[in-house]
Amino acid sequence: MDAFSAEIWQSVALTIELASVTTMILLVVGAPLAWWLARSKTVLSDAVATIIALPLVLPPTALGFCVLVLLGPNGPGGLLASFWGEHTLAFTFAGIVVGSVLSALPLVVQPIRNAFVAIGDGPLEVVVSQRVSPLHAFITIGLPLARLEFFKAAVVGFAHTIGTFGVVMMIGGNIPGRTKVLSAYVIDYVQASRWREASWVAGGMVMFAFAVIFTLTLIDKCCARRGT
Repeated sequence: MDAFSAEIWQSVALTIELASVTTMILLVVGAPLAWWLARSKTVLSDAVATIIALPLVLPPTALGFCVLVLLGPNGPGGLLASFWGEHTLAFTFAGIVVGSVLSALPLVVQPIRNAFVAIGDGPLEVVVSQRVSPLHAFITIGLPLARLEFFKAAVVGFAHTIGTFGVVMMIGGNIPGRTKVLSAYVIDYVQASRWREASWVAGGMVMFAFAVIFTLTLIDKCCARRGT
């Protein structure tokens, strides 16, 4: 079937790779960031939390444009790319990873932060009394107690990246095999009046989204019954 041609499967592989890399970065960056935001009570942490939340209200194209400028030849991305002989990080896989991370960051940081806040000061006071480092408290207290939200945030971050389009389109364009994600095919097929193919791709993404949300709902119910 033409809807699942070699080009489609190439885009599926690229999208899964993008979501996997993005999710790993989100967890490595997001967990310590969420811990700091949960423990800090400064104006700086409030400002950082606001910046992280901006993608929730910014149009994806506006966020994508801002990141595009930063990754371009005259931005920090261009300077970084110059170390390996390139002029820009825009229209590259690395560029769309950066955009995907920034787009999904609030969806990962916020639930993990809430879980850290819910822990309260009691367990941490016990650890502090033993004169251990903040890093030790984060690893031995924070992560184990927030493991469920950590897992759920990873799933949401992965799923969000699978369905992302506007940010990736602005930063990476629509280059098959390099930056063309699966969601771009819905637009392409609609513009070409290939409604059947568009329905197959969109339908598959709807089923994936349903499965993710339904699974998270079941996990919440299971944990509520167990009292965890």
